[in-house]
Amino acid sequence: MADQIPLYPVRSAAAAGHKRAAYYSAAGPGPGADRRGRYQLEDESAHLDEMPLMMSEEGFENDESDYHTLPRARIERRKSGLEWFVCGGWKFLCSSCCDWLINICHRKKELKARTVWLGCPEKSEEKHPRNSIKNQKYNVFTFIPGVLYEQFKFFLNLYFLVVSCSQFVPALKIGYLYTYWAPLGFVLAVTIAREAIDEFRRFQRDKEVNSQLYSKLTVRGKVQVKSSDIQVGDLIIVEKNQRIPSDMVFLRTSEKAGSCFIRTDQLDGETDWKLKVAVSCTQRLPALGDLFSIRAYVYAQKPQLDIHSFEGTFTREDSDPPIHESLSIENTLWASTIVASGTVIGVVIYTGKETRSVMNTSNPKNKIGLLDLELNQLTKALFLALVVLSVVMVTLQGFAGPWYRNLFRFLLLFSYIIPISLRVNLDMGKAAYGWMIMKDENIPGTVVRTSTIPEELGRLVYLLTDKTGGAPLLPRSASTQREEQHAGTLTQNEMTFRRLHLGTVSYGADTMDEIQTHVLSSYAQVHPQTGGNNPSSTPPRRAQSSTPKVRKSVSSRVHEAVKAIALCHNVTPVYESQAGITGETESAEADQDFSDENRTYQASSPDEVALVRWTESVGLTLVSRDLTSMQLKTPGGQVLTYCILQVFPFTSESKRMGIIVRDESTAEITFYMKGADVAMSSIVQYNDWLEEECGNMAREGLRTLVVAKKALTEEQYQDFESRYSQAKLSIHDRVLKVAAVVESLERELELLCLTGVEDQLQADVRPTLEMLRNAGIKIWMLTGDKLETATCIAKSSHLVSRTQDIHIFRPVCLKYYEHELVELACQCPAVVCCRCSPTQKAHMVTLLRQHTGRRTCAVGDGGNDVSMIQAADCGIGIEGKEGKQASLAADFSITQFRHVGRLLMVHGRNSYKRSAALGQFVMHRGLIISTMQAVFSSVFYFASVPLYQGFLMVGYATIYTMFPVFSLVLDQDVKPEMAILYPELYKDLTKGRSLSFKTFLIWVLISIYQGGILMFGALVLFEAEFVHVVAISFTALVLTELLMVALTIRTWHWLMVVAEFLSLGCYVASLAFLNEYFGIGRVSFGAFLDVAFITTVPFLWKVSAITVVSCLPLYVLKYLKRKLSPPSYSKLSS
Repeated sequence: MADQIPLYPVRSAAAAGHKRAAYYSAAGPGPGADRRGRYQLEDESAHLDEMPLMMSEEGFENDESDYHTLPRARIERRKSGLEWFVCGGWKFLCSSCCDWLINICHRKKELKARTVWLGCPEKSEEKHPRNSIKNQKYNVFTFIPGVLYEQFKFFLNLYFLVVSCSQFVPALKIGYLYTYWAPLGFVLAVTIAREAIDEFRRFQRDKEVNSQLYSKLTVRGKVQVKSSDIQVGDLIIVEKNQRIPSDMVFLRTSEKAGSCFIRTDQLDGETDWKLKVAVSCTQRLPALGDLFSIRAYVYAQKPQLDIHSFEGTFTREDSDPPIHESLSIENTLWASTIVASGTVIGVVIYTGKETRSVMNTSNPKNKIGLLDLELNQLTKALFLALVVLSVVMVTLQGFAGPWYRNLFRFLLLFSYIIPISLRVNLDMGKAAYGWMIMKDENIPGTVVRTSTIPEELGRLVYLLTDKTGGAPLLPRSASTQREEQHAGTLTQNEMTFRRLHLGTVSYGADTMDEIQTHVLSSYAQVHPQTGGNNPSSTPPRRAQSSTPKVRKSVSSRVHEAVKAIALCHNVTPVYESQAGITGETESAEADQDFSDENRTYQASSPDEVALVRWTESVGLTLVSRDLTSMQLKTPGGQVLTYCILQVFPFTSESKRMGIIVRDESTAEITFYMKGADVAMSSIVQYNDWLEEECGNMAREGLRTLVVAKKALTEEQYQDFESRYSQAKLSIHDRVLKVAAVVESLERELELLCLTGVEDQLQADVRPTLEMLRNAGIKIWMLTGDKLETATCIAKSSHLVSRTQDIHIFRPVCLKYYEHELVELACQCPAVVCCRCSPTQKAHMVTLLRQHTGRRTCAVGDGGNDVSMIQAADCGIGIEGKEGKQASLAADFSITQFRHVGRLLMVHGRNSYKRSAALGQFVMHRGLIISTMQAVFSSVFYFASVPLYQGFLMVGYATIYTMFPVFSLVLDQDVKPEMAILYPELYKDLTKGRSLSFKTFLIWVLISIYQGGILMFGALVLFEAEFVHVVAISFTALVLTELLMVALTIRTWHWLMVVAEFLSLGCYVASLAFLNEYFGIGRVSFGAFLDVAFITTVPFLWKVSAITVVSCLPLYVLKYLKRKLSPPSYSKLSS
């Protein structure tokens, strides 16, 4: 935010001025770095209260470096050499070396400004990148190494790889190779296949885009050329509805007006059309081929990130004198936008990596969930236990013989402590959660794009949302389509005009008909004859403007205000062809073009459209507009024409827009201006009501705009125009010079009116925010809006209750006191950051993550929210009317903001709880068998011999226990309705109590107890039938596992019951084939398992006895715990 809000000099001492200049320009990299000059135009004295916190005036004089040491000085202490190296210095050194090598191999080319000759790519002085799009992560050579690296950087997988490889050494071979390699191979095969499919899809998408054909203009005529073969300097023809392949300067169009519309939703996420203007010198040429007969070049600034600005000049050398034209953003066609009207011809200035769209895309990072990180920690703890256990065994052996070989054999024997099925189970679980989210009928249209982090939804502490974002995408007719503009994250971006204030009189929603009467009477007085295009029949206003002393009637003031609102805007009416309207037949009238049914308005801001729609509703309709003129239709059906002389578009710095028009009938020139009250109050003539009324409207949650005008004489205008054209041609400080010229006009404007427009909140925003707040989630709103609007929306959405105090911090705090500011902000119930650029939104998210270490979630809906969504731990995109860019970049895509509540409370809760239970149960399954192995080895003189052979081990982890254990993904502790009704339950999840070292230790103790009972029980009870120990203990083990699953489940599902009986059935059926396995060690005579013994009563009662002893105490303990200290959710579910 620091580079978006102006900082004002406090004292105007010249000496200090230079030093400070460094400050303001140091506002940070990015679009704001070169803006300081603009701010110093503002009135200095009015902003003394914008002093930074905790800093005296003298503070400004100090050297910049002092500030960087202030907050951080007490945070970090430098470590000494060896300590530094051990504590992570080695990582730093390795990464530095890698970076250095990469930089040497892949030096970044410095970006420079360029001169591009029309149609002569061969004249370019330097080599430019190819115009190809590449979204792939890997290429043919790096694919396998890359995927394997991603897999084996997890401790778990690396461990299995080492264990599996050790089986190739004869002395260490314990069982069959397949018992180790089959599970590992399966995990890797699934991962590689998944990555390969994703990669192939990316490759196909890129190929499709890169091989699109375009017409290229050459001396010999048109030739077809692939998008990837386009070069800087080529003249490219783009048809209607075709994607623009690279960044171009707009030279010609088939449209008569010399302008065209483009759709930019894929670039900036905004769905409205943008008007682009062709370079007038080339537009005036008689034929297309003449582009090659002139000697002309474009000078373009170096490629940069900012998609909303461009500075360049167009020069034609062969005319006398040479023609120079200034180029700005309205003469550019950026890549990835789409031509919405006519055919355009442009000269390519940037290609490939240097286009704005590619420079603005950040590489998405692989997100890893907190649960996965926690399980990774537990795996390391288990590994430590494994090593300790093996060392103990070798020590008890007395280090006899080749002890190190025995140590390694023990490590392999107990390797089941760390289960390989953990990753498989969790990945399958994640896929199941994703499927459940997409199938939930209460949140239709939800898409899970990142299947690896559904548990994150249950761990969120901070939710960062954009002010505007998605509304439901319902099929809608052409007429309803006209009635809605974009939709927002919290607001609908659907504006309705609520109030018009003229200083002495105010009109609200219920008195709009009075305005209509006034407008009607104003035009009726002057036109006794209705209709007709008689130019002399417009009201004489010369007298009024020249004698401001006479108090005007309310009627004329209303009329002036309405006319100003109808003229001062950037809206263009667009007429759909008759075919576009379903089931409506249009009477064949002469002015069919201007019929209201098929007119839609296009503008860069929904506020503007709301105002023009409103003037239409009170009788003054905008019927057509091109670059040079616009036409209004009066209530009487007569058409007034105005010539547009200049337009000063709205910018986030100036906070206002202006237009100079000439009335064709009276030749009167008027300068109209509208803008935010902050910007306009110093420009308009003195009045005593503006500030108060703005405050009143803001408290109602309305967006205010101040409208003013100034009559100009022909001489005044000509003088202004010459200075303005000169300023627009300058290469250096162009923005500053242009602003200075425009400012000379902005003095003593006549205040006409104040308008209030309401931005309606989306359905159920307030209850959703309320629910999230009760769930202990802190909500931050990051918006590009001005402070006043952001505060309004925060209040109207009940993000901030009306009684709460609001504290406003200036950007200096974030710049020099980052640590303290974030610490303070984290304690606030709600935080609003206004005037955020997309990169700053991402910066805030990163700051919050680093500072608090808690999980963050970003919700947004436009292209400007993509970087924030990618920076957060969990990104939710709303598929709104601002385009699909955010929803495509997000991990979860929803259609309305209110769906966030259910996504977090129900699905987030379930995913986290289930994964935690599943992960711990799978670990328990490995621990119990390792305990049995340890007991078995101790009894048999510490022999490193496996208890269960080959298939028994594979079967145990898969077919015998897999289905019941995996059925834990269907478990739920509270019903969805309860979770939504009592969002407070969510607070428990953020503490991470479902999976912690405490719960893990409980499972370890259970495993040791059960493993010990099973093994000792089998040894005690087998009497003479020693050979049957394997059969007895393994059967008891499978039964115990099935009972333990039943103990863990909180809510039964019919599939769980099926899974339990299926597994039991599989085991009983397989007993017939498992003769050879039920032996001890390598000795297998096939005689150990005689069906006769299994069917005897002693076998059955012994197995039952062991199983009861291992499970019953746990059932009793669980019952007592539920009775004596029940968890919070059980109180609700009873």
